[in-house]
Amino acid sequence: MLRGGTSLLGIVNFVTFLISIPILGGGIWLASRANSTDCIRFLQWPIIGIGLAVMVVSLMGFAGACYRQTWLLRLYLFAMFFIVVALLFFIVFAFAVTDRGDGQVVMNRRFLEYQLSDYNGWLKDRVADPAYWSTISACLRDGHACAAMRRPARNPNTGMLMTEPPDMFYARDLSPIQSGCCKPPTSCAFSYQNETYWTPNPGVPTVVNDADCSKWSNDQQTLCFQCDSCKAGVLAGIKKSWRKVAILNIVVLIILVVVYVAGCAAFRNARRIENDEPFGMARMTKTQPSRFQF
Repeated sequence: MLRGGTSLLGIVNFVTFLISIPILGGGIWLASRANSTDCIRFLQWPIIGIGLAVMVVSLMGFAGACYRQTWLLRLYLFAMFFIVVALLFFIVFAFAVTDRGDGQVVMNRRFLEYQLSDYNGWLKDRVADPAYWSTISACLRDGHACAAMRRPARNPNTGMLMTEPPDMFYARDLSPIQSGCCKPPTSCAFSYQNETYWTPNPGVPTVVNDADCSKWSNDQQTLCFQCDSCKAGVLAGIKKSWRKVAILNIVVLIILVVVYVAGCAAFRNARRIENDEPFGMARMTKTQPSRFQF
């Protein structure tokens, strides 16, 4: 019976080890996106830390079950409790800091546009901080975040490649980074020359007090990387990424809680059997009649 209890604990810890893989994978996925799009370096580390902690603690519990080390199993359950609490805290935090902010629909445009005023809270303050934004904007520029905007079209008459016409560009589904950082806001009413080259149109009035219009530059190293719309696009990308990982973590948390409860029950059962066995053996010895009794 004791072996059965420790065997169940071993299975439970093996399951928690498997659970750590998607958590760690989610953090690595965010890290890979940070290198290419969002350029946010602080988002993936809590997830990677939780994934590694679950992996190490589950291996510790698996070893304790295999070698029947009660102190190691007790330490495993104690550590796993705090991991569950940390994962729950991260999920609540992820939804709390991304509860506001959505792209705005623009007439005759398929892509959405983003405004920094639609966001608030800690995440906005973090991204909009001048010192931190200089790092993000440099990452976007050095990573050629707008390079994928260029999409030459073929002239139906001559068959030669040409710049994509405006109507085809307006029908594209741009990412938040591309929409916010690689072109001026539609409210500026600039004339389209190509995907990343726009000129002011004196004949069309612009929206008053739109500071991003003056921040736009046709310099390919500048573009709209200092615009508030670019910061909003980065926040929209963060929100999209965090929501995906948070939903995955909710599923993982449910499984982890079930596994933890099962581990506690198996550990309690194993301890009860371990404590009862000596008493049962002593009782059998005490009640067994002596063969030399007359």
